[in-house]
Amino acid sequence: MRSHGAGSVSEADIGSEVVIAGWVQRRRDHGGITFFDVRDATGLVQVVADPAEHPIVADLKMEYCVRVKGVVRSRPAGTENPDLETGKIEIGVGELEVLAPAKTLPFMIDDRTEIDEAIRLRHRYLDLRRPRMAANLKARSKTTAVIRRTLDDLEFLEVETPTLINSTPEGARDMLVPSRLRPGEFYALPQSPQLFKQLLMIAGVERYFQIARCYRDEDFRADRQLEFTQLDLEGSFWDRDEVLETIEAVLAAVTKEIRGVDVPRPFLRLTWQEAMDRYGSDKPDMRFGMEIIDLSDLFRGSEFGIFRGALEAGGTVRGINVGRQEWSRSRADAMTKRAKELGAKGLVWMVVQDDGSLRSPVAKFLDDAEIEGIKSRMEASPDDVLLIAADRWRTTVGVLGNLRLDLGRPENHHDLAYLWVVDFPLFEEGEDGSITFSHHPFTAPTSIDEMANDPANAISKAYDAVLNGVELGSGSIRIHDPQVQRQVFEILGIDGETAERRFGWFLEALEYGTPPHGGFAFGVDRLVMVLQDETSIREVIPFPKTQTGLDPMTGAPTWVDEYQLAELGVELTAKSKLRRDATDEETGEDRPPESG
Repeated sequence: MRSHGAGSVSEADIGSEVVIAGWVQRRRDHGGITFFDVRDATGLVQVVADPAEHPIVADLKMEYCVRVKGVVRSRPAGTENPDLETGKIEIGVGELEVLAPAKTLPFMIDDRTEIDEAIRLRHRYLDLRRPRMAANLKARSKTTAVIRRTLDDLEFLEVETPTLINSTPEGARDMLVPSRLRPGEFYALPQSPQLFKQLLMIAGVERYFQIARCYRDEDFRADRQLEFTQLDLEGSFWDRDEVLETIEAVLAAVTKEIRGVDVPRPFLRLTWQEAMDRYGSDKPDMRFGMEIIDLSDLFRGSEFGIFRGALEAGGTVRGINVGRQEWSRSRADAMTKRAKELGAKGLVWMVVQDDGSLRSPVAKFLDDAEIEGIKSRMEASPDDVLLIAADRWRTTVGVLGNLRLDLGRPENHHDLAYLWVVDFPLFEEGEDGSITFSHHPFTAPTSIDEMANDPANAISKAYDAVLNGVELGSGSIRIHDPQVQRQVFEILGIDGETAERRFGWFLEALEYGTPPHGGFAFGVDRLVMVLQDETSIREVIPFPKTQTGLDPMTGAPTWVDEYQLAELGVELTAKSKLRRDATDEETGEDRPPESG
C-alpha cells in the first residue's frame, strides 16, 4: 500500500520514487499547478500535481483518504518550510488514487481553533486526528510501554484479575452487572483489583503489576471518569520505602520518555499533617511557596474578638502571604466571598504599606505587638497582601489552601514537582458522624494499640503520590493478620455476620500464611494528563464520557428492550418507565410490547 510514512520522507529520498497514503490536510491551487499536503501518523508532506495530467486532483477535499506514488524532489529555492520536518522536499505526483472521500467536516482537523467539547466527543474519531490529540494518544502508548519495560526489569509479573467480582466497599458506588444465569444476583465491576492482588501475594507471586481498567460510580471532575486505567502494583516482603522507590523508578522512567527530563530522586516527602498544616491540602502543589503560617499564639487574649473567639472555641488563626497583588475593595470583597463559599465565616485581609503599617478594616483592633508579630511571622514586605482566617483547624487550612491555589498556582504544568504524602489518618469522620476508612479498609495501622484505643487519631501506613497538585494515586502496607482485619471491620461498624458474607472468602485466605505485603496504584490517565500539559483527563482518554457520564458518539447509556431486562430478572421502576417513555416520545421510537 505504501513504501514510506508521509512524515518520514526526507532529503535522502530525493530522486527516488515513493508511495505514501494518508489524508489530505489542505489543498492549494496555484494556476496550472495544485499543491496538497498528505498527513498520516508519522507527519505530513507536500505533494505537487498537474491538474492536466491528474484531473482527479480538482475533486480533492480536506480529509479525503488518498494514495500517492511519485518522485521526491527538492522544493524550489525560497519555498522551503523550516517549521516542517519535510519542509525541504516535496513529491511530484505520478499516480493519484482516492481511497475514500470525506463528507464536509464538522470542524477543522488542526489545533488552531477552539472546538466545543460536545462536538469533539460526538466525532471523536475525527478529534483524534488533530495533532494535539494524536500526540496525547502517542504519549499514552509510550507511558504504558515504559511502565511494562521498567517493571519487567524489576522482575514483576503482569497478571490479569477478574472484571466481574463481588461488591466490596472501596470509597465509591459500585457499577453493578446483573447475572442472567442467577436472576436477582449481581456482579460488580472492580473499583480496583485490591483484594485480588492481595490474594496473589498469598499465592506467592511476590511481585505483581497490571495496567487495569477500573470502574467507579462517582461524581465527575476534570480528573475523574466512570472508567479509568491505573497501574496496579503489589509486592511481598517489602516495606514502605521499597514501594516508594519502585514507584519513583516507574514515574522517573515515564517522565524521561515523555518529557525528556530527569526527575530528582528521592521525591520530597511530607506527612499528611505537614501537608495540611503548611498547604491546606493532602495533594499540595509544590511548584510555588505561599505556605500557611500559624498565628494562633499571637492572638491568645487578643482584644480582637474574632481571633480570640476562634481560639477559645478550640480553633486556630492562620494566614498566607500572597505577595504583591492589585488590591481594590472589589477584589477584597470577591476574595471574601470566595472564602465563604469554601466554608469560612469570613476573611481578614491586610496590605503592608511603605511605612510598615497595615491597610485593613481590622487594623484598628490590633495592637502594635500583634501587627509586628504578623509581619515578622509572615515575612511581609511593603505591598504584600496578607490573608488571615480564624476557625476550626480543618476549615481554616482548607480555605487558605484553596485561596493559595487560586492566587498562586501556575497556569500550566510545564514545571514538574513530584511529592509523597505519607502517614495518613487511618480513619476519618463521615458526613453522618460515623467513622469510615481514609483509603480503604485493608490498610495497615501504624500501631494496632492506637487503632483500638484511639481510632480517631490512629495513623495508617498509607501514602499518596502527587504531581503538581494532582493526586496520581495511593497505596499502603496492607493488613496481613486476619484478626487485625476483623478488628478494623468492627471499628467501621461492619459486624461479624456482614464481614463473613462479604469478605469471608478473603478472610479465609488470610489464614494460610499470608506474607507482609503492600502496594500502590496510580492513574495512567492523570499522569499522562499532567505530562502533556492538559487540564482534563478527557483529553488523554481515547473515548471518554462527558461530565454527566454520557457518550455523545454512541449515545450510551441507553434504554434496553424489555425482553433483555426480563432475561436478567430486572424490572424498571415506575419512575424510570416514565422517563423512558418520555424519551421515546422525543425520539419517535416505537418500543416492542412488554413481555410477561
